[in-house]
Amino acid sequence: MKQKIYGNRIEPACDVCQMGKRSADGQAVLCAKKGIMPLYHSCRKFIYDPLKREPTPNQQLPAYSPEEFSLD
Repeated sequence: MKQKIYGNRIEPACDVCQMGKRSADGQAVLCAKKGIMPLYHSCRKFIYDPLKREPTPNQQLPAYSPEEFSLD
């Protein structure tokens, strides 16, 4: 099976559906097919839209001191 760009296991959610658009307050999704829906709900009309995906933030590296790298 061919590996997709964002993985083969994408959880269906109205938040990343092509049919939905986030409401002004950001608490719901305005769906063209079903009306007002919760963010993490999904239906049979789900079509994944990779442009609505929010990437996870980068991990912060721990702060190292120069003493840790000295050979003394």
